Amino acid sequence: MTTDELILQTLHHTTLTEELRDSEIEVLAGVVTLQRYKAGEVIIEPGRNPLAESLMILAEGEAEIQATVNNEPMTLQLNKQGDLASIIGFVGGKGTNINARVEVKQDGAVLLLERSKLESLLDKHPAIVYYVMRGLVRYMHGVARRKTAETEEMSNYFYKMHGRY
Repeated sequence: MTTDELILQTLHHTTLTEELRDSEIEVLAGVVTLQRYKAGEVIIEPGRNPLAESLMILAEGEAEIQATVNNEPMTLQLNKQGDLASIIGFVGGKGTNINARVEVKQDGAVLLLERSKLESLLDKHPAIVYYVMRGLVRYMHGVARRKTAETEEMSNYFYKMHGRY
């Protein structure tokens, strides 16, 4: 598969483009870059985030995000084409202080969407920016729902609540 084909295929598999037409996805493809990584590489770590204002979209392989949120460790697996990472840095910019680590678990590739490149579409393609941001919110909402369900399930298991265990 060529780089261009992988980019388009990945964009079609992410919530960012659910409301975009094919021609709009092609415009978005023109502002993303593809970066390949080897298993064991650390892409982001506390104090070192070369992609501070870039959204990562998993194209191939697997990666793991480890972060501390409200003094609680959290792990998130990226294992499906179209999974997203570095969302808070993408939205919040360099001033955002997130202690996260992203490690590649299986050789692969990610698409990088720099915030400034997405913003460059505002004048000529404002609908693309609007729908991409809506897709980003939908993705985050899905992650929050899944994590809440997992936490509730674990709580039910540990405390034997609701007669399920």
